Amino acid sequence: MIAHTGLAVRDFAAAKGFYEKALAPLGYAAKMQADDAAGFNDGKNTDFWIGESEAVEPTHVAFEAKNKEQVEAFYRAALAAGGRDNGRPGYRKQYWPGYYAAFVYDLDGHNIEAVWYDYAAAKE
Repeated sequence: MIAHTGLAVRDFAAAKGFYEKALAPLGYAAKMQADDAAGFNDGKNTDFWIGESEAVEPTHVAFEAKNKEQVEAFYRAALAAGGRDNGRPGYRKQYWPGYYAAFVYDLDGHNIEAVWYDYAAAKE
């Protein structure tokens, strides 16, 4: 099990604002900050961090949603916060029959995803 992960960002203040808005529908809030780094907590753990860096290598991070509505709310919030579309909310049967997800590029080009595992749809 992964305890926490982090992303390098070019503009800490802008990235923090983006993630505060984009991750709020998933229950995340910025709970810790040290210099140009912030930790986001989902109500249980501070498991997602961002930190300012001159070197940014875009990567992919997926956050688990509790339902389809959270995936859709994440997508809307991330776009409103300045993210770019990389995949509207929908089922991704090529991944798994009940895989419902949305993808957004953040301000640094990281591919950020919200996913809900729809076990009922997987049985159909």
